[in-house]
Amino acid sequence: MASLRDYLAAQENKSFLRFLTCGSVDDGKSTLIGRLLYDTKLLFDDQLAALEKDSRQHGTVGNDIDFALLVDGLEAEREQGITIDVAYRFFTTDKRKFIVADTPGHEQYTRNMATGASNSDLAVILIDARKGVLVQTRRHATICSLLGIRHVVLAVNKIDLMEYRRDVFDEIVHEFRKFAEPLGFKSIVAIPMSARFGDNVIAHSARMPWYDGPALLSHLETVDVDTALADAPFRLPVQWVNRPNLDFRGFSGTIVGGRVKVGDGVAVPKSGQTSTVKRIVTMDGDLAEAQAGAAVTLVLADEVDVSRGDVLSAVKDRAEVSDQFAAHVIWMGEEALLPGRQYLLKLGTNTVPAQVTDLKHKIDVNTLEHLAAKTLHLNEIGVCNVSLATPIAFDPYAFNRDMGGFILIDRFTNATVAAGMIDFGLWRATNVHWQALDVNKEARASLKHQKPVVLWFTGLSGSGKSTIANMVERQLHAAGRHTYVLDGDNVRHGLNRDLGFTEADRVENIRRVAETAKLFVDAGLIVLVSFISPFKSERRMAREMLGEGEFVEVFVDTPLEVCIERDVKGLYAKALAGQIKHFTGIDSPYERPEIPELTLKTVASDPAKEAERVLAYLRENGYVA
Repeated sequence: MASLRDYLAAQENKSFLRFLTCGSVDDGKSTLIGRLLYDTKLLFDDQLAALEKDSRQHGTVGNDIDFALLVDGLEAEREQGITIDVAYRFFTTDKRKFIVADTPGHEQYTRNMATGASNSDLAVILIDARKGVLVQTRRHATICSLLGIRHVVLAVNKIDLMEYRRDVFDEIVHEFRKFAEPLGFKSIVAIPMSARFGDNVIAHSARMPWYDGPALLSHLETVDVDTALADAPFRLPVQWVNRPNLDFRGFSGTIVGGRVKVGDGVAVPKSGQTSTVKRIVTMDGDLAEAQAGAAVTLVLADEVDVSRGDVLSAVKDRAEVSDQFAAHVIWMGEEALLPGRQYLLKLGTNTVPAQVTDLKHKIDVNTLEHLAAKTLHLNEIGVCNVSLATPIAFDPYAFNRDMGGFILIDRFTNATVAAGMIDFGLWRATNVHWQALDVNKEARASLKHQKPVVLWFTGLSGSGKSTIANMVERQLHAAGRHTYVLDGDNVRHGLNRDLGFTEADRVENIRRVAETAKLFVDAGLIVLVSFISPFKSERRMAREMLGEGEFVEVFVDTPLEVCIERDVKGLYAKALAGQIKHFTGIDSPYERPEIPELTLKTVASDPAKEAERVLAYLRENGYVA
C-alpha cells in the first residue's frame, strides 16, 4: 500500500510540458506523435488493433503501420492524409507528463496552428528533408515566436529518404537558424530523424553515427521550459462574483501570475481601489497561500467595487490600464481586417468593443520584412494600434500570456477573426482626458428649441438620398430650426479627400463622418447625413457613438435597376464599363438595413411626399415642436 502511495505521489509531482508539432503539410507531424505513443508503449491492445485495421483501410505506407492515423481522427483527415483540426494527446514517461498538440500544415488552417501554439511551451517544427525550409515552415516559426514559445526542436524528418546524409541535415539547419535569428528563440535543438522508422525518436539511431545530439524524447524529458509564472506579479482576472448569501462575497477566477497569501494587499488597477486578502477559498477548503494555476475565490477585507472582467493585482506591481495599445495580430477571418471597423475584443474575462485605428505594417513571413498595408487578409500577420471603447487592465504579452493575449470577434457573426498579442500600452491614451465644459448639449439644444438628432440617409447611389435630405433641411430651415447636411460627395472634397473607395477606405470614411455628426449633435443641431454607407457594421458603429434616440436610420429603398436607369451622374455607366472599381451595387455589395426607423420609396412616391414623412417623424417623436 505504501509503495502505491509513493508511486501516486511521484506521478503527481512530475513536471509537465505542453508542446506542439507544426510545419508544412505532409512533413510527418501526426506520424511522429503516433510513433512516440507507440514506442513509449502507451497504447492499449484495442487501440493497436484499430490502428492496424485503419492502416489497411486508410494507410499510406504499404503494409506497415501508419502511425499518423492515431492522431488524425477526423474522417476527412484520414481520407486526405492531412491534419485539419488541432488534435491533443496526453502521454507520460517516468520523468515527465506531456500534452502534445498536433497542428495542421496547410496554409488555410494556420489559425488552427496558432490555437495550438497559444498554450504550448515548446514547438517541434518538422521539415521534410527532401523539401527543406518552406514558406509554411517560416510562417509557423514566426507565429511560434509571436505567441511566446521560446524553445524549438527542429526535427528534420524523412532523413531516410535522403540516405541519412549529414550534408542535407546541416544545410537545412543552417538555413533555418539564419532565418530564425531575429525571432528570439531561447534554444533551437536540431535532430535528424525518421518518424516512420523511429530513428532518433526514442533513442539514438545507428544509421546516423555522425549525430551526437539527444534523441527527441530524451530532450523533451529534460528541456527546462519553466515560465516562472509563480514568481511574476500577482494577477487574478475575475471570472465570477460569488455571492451565495448576504454574509459572503468573493471574487472567483484562476490565478494567471504570481502568488497570493492571506493578508496580502491587492489592487483593482482600473479603479485604483485597494484592500487585503481575508480568505482564500477553494472546493477543498481555505488555503493560506495560492499561486499561478490555482482556481480560487478571494474574500477581501473591504467592500471593493469589483465585477467580472476586472483584475486583482499586486498592490506594488499593478497591471497597466489603457484604452489604446500596440499589438501584433494574426488575422483569421475570411473577410479582410478593415481599420476603423468595430469588433469585440476579448482578453481574459473582459469583452469590450474595439477597433484597429492604425495598421502600421504587415510582416512578410519569408523575410520578416515590414511591408506597407491598409488591410490584412486570412493568415497574414500585422502590427497595429487598437483602440477600445473603455479602458482595460493588461500586461504586455511577453510578460504574461494570459494578461496580454486577446482575440477579436466579428460583432455580427460572433466568429473569431484574429488573435492578438499586446506589445505595449499607448501612453498618450492615459494622458488625454475629457475637458469638462460648462455649456453642455442639453443647454445648446434648449436654446434652439429642438432635440438634436442624426438623420442617417442610406441607400444606393441615385436612390434620392441627397434630394430628400435637401428638401427636409429646407423645410426645417424655413421653420427656424438649426440644421446641417453632411453629404457624401461634399465631404469627400474636404474632410475625406484623402480616401479612396476600397472597403478599408469606406469604413474610415463613415467613421470620420460619424465622429463629425456626433460633434454637431453635441452642438444641439439636427444633422442630416446623406451617405451610401453600404456596410451594416459601420452604420451600427455610428448609431452606437450617439445617445439613445439620437440616431434615426432612414433607408431610401430604390431598386438597383431604377438607380442605373436614372444614373444622374453617369457613374453606373462607367462602373458597368469597368472604368470605376469598387462601385456599390456593381462590384461592391450594399447591405440593406434590417430595421430602419424609416423606409422611403422613391419609385411609387414623390420625393416631396417622402420628405414630409421624415418631417412628420421628427414632429411625432418630439425632435421639433
